[in-house]
Amino acid sequence: MSAQSPLKQSDANGSQQNEQLGIEQMFAQIMSVVQKSSTEIAELRQESNELRQANKDIQQQLKNVMNGSLAVKSPHRQNSSPSAPPSPSLAYTVSPFLAPNPTPSFYVPPPIDITTGKAISHEVPGFWAVVPAGGAGTRLWPLSRKGYPKFFLDLTQSGRSLIQGTWDRLLPLSTPSRLMVVTGVDHSQGVKDQLPDLLPANLLSEPSPKESAAAIGLAAAVLARRDPEAILGSFAADHMISGNEAFLSAVTEAAVTAKKNLLVTIGIAPSHPATGFGYIRLGDRLGIEGAPNACRVLQFKEKPDSRTASAYLSSGNYRWNAGMFVVRAKFLMELFHQNCPELAEGLEKIAELWEDENARTQALADIWPTLPKIAIDHAVAEPAAAEGKVAVIPATFGWDDVGDFSSLADILPTEIGHARVLGDQAMVITDQVAGGIIVPGSGRLVACLGVDDLVIVDTPDALLVTTRARAQEVKKIVGKCKDGGWKQVL
Repeated sequence: MSAQSPLKQSDANGSQQNEQLGIEQMFAQIMSVVQKSSTEIAELRQESNELRQANKDIQQQLKNVMNGSLAVKSPHRQNSSPSAPPSPSLAYTVSPFLAPNPTPSFYVPPPIDITTGKAISHEVPGFWAVVPAGGAGTRLWPLSRKGYPKFFLDLTQSGRSLIQGTWDRLLPLSTPSRLMVVTGVDHSQGVKDQLPDLLPANLLSEPSPKESAAAIGLAAAVLARRDPEAILGSFAADHMISGNEAFLSAVTEAAVTAKKNLLVTIGIAPSHPATGFGYIRLGDRLGIEGAPNACRVLQFKEKPDSRTASAYLSSGNYRWNAGMFVVRAKFLMELFHQNCPELAEGLEKIAELWEDENARTQALADIWPTLPKIAIDHAVAEPAAAEGKVAVIPATFGWDDVGDFSSLADILPTEIGHARVLGDQAMVITDQVAGGIIVPGSGRLVACLGVDDLVIVDTPDALLVTTRARAQEVKKIVGKCKDGGWKQVL
């Protein structure tokens, strides 16, 4: 074998050195990236720890507020009759699940399309969002009370109450100047506090509860005089909705359909054979330009039994009735005149005097008590559907009316095999507990061992223990508390 020439040997050595140098450079680059990533991870961990500590500080502040403002003495008995405890300051501002200084509502400009540079707007011209905000606080008692129904509560632990979430959801469709709230006089101040951007003229206060027909009808009567071409969209203050883009799209289609002098509702796709909701039977598509999904409503159905609900679900021709209505204000008043004239005449008399505060107060005192107490479904929606005057937009967004603690449990995050907790997780200790919901609102520890599907709501002046299966019956306990003289905790 011949010896390698000095030149070739030199080239080989240089090639090996270059290859070694390239590997070292590549390794150095990799180590630099790893070191940079480690630094970023450390910074993220530090930020996470700071946020976690800040959250603990806020929770401690809330507990201090609760312990200082809501503490009551244990009730005692005198002469064998129950004596109610002193009435605590159970205002919406000190609810365990709404910060004393909630994030203020504010108008957020529409986002910008980076491809065109133009604003992405969902605003519907002439659309007025109307939010009926009523309730006696019985379904989620003792978490909610007469003084602060569930729409004042932050049930999502997001820092925004349900009514604030409704405001945020509706703003892109209108503006603060075209968003109206109808609520009881007892809740008016709470609405003002939680929705500071709500115009005073757009807060309509009812002297007493009269069901949805009077509340929505009052808004329609006032709007018909302010803006004869107004399109009214009514959305409850205490519902939860997921899928914002789908919601905005459905309401936009509903507004287009309403211009055809139709009462339009939005039907929710049923996820299971629910017996706690009413149903809407779908008819043929209407073929309206700009509202391709609009269908005729053939019939409204009352809450069915489980077998009927299963049949509705399997047919594919039914939607849940979520109580959302979109309609021209003047056309809704026409429907009231046709189907509930006594209500229509009374509301129009009140609306005539609405802009004069003194005259309005007198009109409400004289006329409001005489108005019939009836739901809008029974007053106009059902009879109008029989005449072919009602349409539905089948929706694809998620919806929940949070009607009891069982449904609230379904929307709270949890680990498999653990109970759901609304509030401070550190105030709950469980072992072999699954499926239930625990609300630690008293500032004391709640410990559970070996119990499943329980509802435990612990507040400073009342403790509720039931099962998820009986959660819809909480109203009964509220009634018994009232009969037993415990009105201060209602």
